[in-house]
Amino acid sequence: MGLNCADSVLLDRYVKRKRIVKRGQVLYRVGEEFAHAYAIRSGSVKTCISTDDGRLQITGFHIPGELLGLNAVDENRYNCEAVALETTSVCEISASCFEELARQIPSMHYQMLRMMSREVKHNQKLMLLLGKKNAEERLATYLLNLSRRFAMRNFSSTQFNLSMSRGDIGNYLGIAEETVSRTLTRFQEEGMIICERRLIILKDVKRLSGIAREFNPAIAQVIPLLRPTPRL
Repeated sequence: MGLNCADSVLLDRYVKRKRIVKRGQVLYRVGEEFAHAYAIRSGSVKTCISTDDGRLQITGFHIPGELLGLNAVDENRYNCEAVALETTSVCEISASCFEELARQIPSMHYQMLRMMSREVKHNQKLMLLLGKKNAEERLATYLLNLSRRFAMRNFSSTQFNLSMSRGDIGNYLGIAEETVSRTLTRFQEEGMIICERRLIILKDVKRLSGIAREFNPAIAQVIPLLRPTPRL
């Protein structure tokens, strides 16, 4: 969260550490009272909701270093279900402690706003992903997004495990499971990735970015240097 050492020590007093959740176990369900926010220490979690006709819709995948449950703050109830994708270790922060934490650690207000801002941006990007991109573009975007999130938490940005199934990825991206498998195979045949069961190695991030039609800051920084200097 970007807290200084003193604030981190203070925060530790409110954190219940090392709750272990096995694969398939539920952290919280839709409609349950907001009791805790969770920080993932290891493992991964998916969040999902049920549609009116009973179908399951996955709304996100969450990796170590990310927080869960904050979207329950408004109504004081969880609005989705959180399920462990593998054996997962989480830290718990009691909802009843949030006001006390805000008094004790004023900088938490800003950090919470930043996290909620990132959640809004994520939802906006997801709407674009589902509304404007084809299957190949969606999967390339998804892999690059995972890459960035792992890099932000000091994990490898080019080699990671997909703890979620191909079916779950397809559900999240709005494409068929067979399309996910076929597209990953195509990416591998064209030398952009290496796919060994759940292990993914990104070999050509530039080509993946081109498929995803994503803005590349590194290229953007070079463009001004290539332009001629205007004469006065």
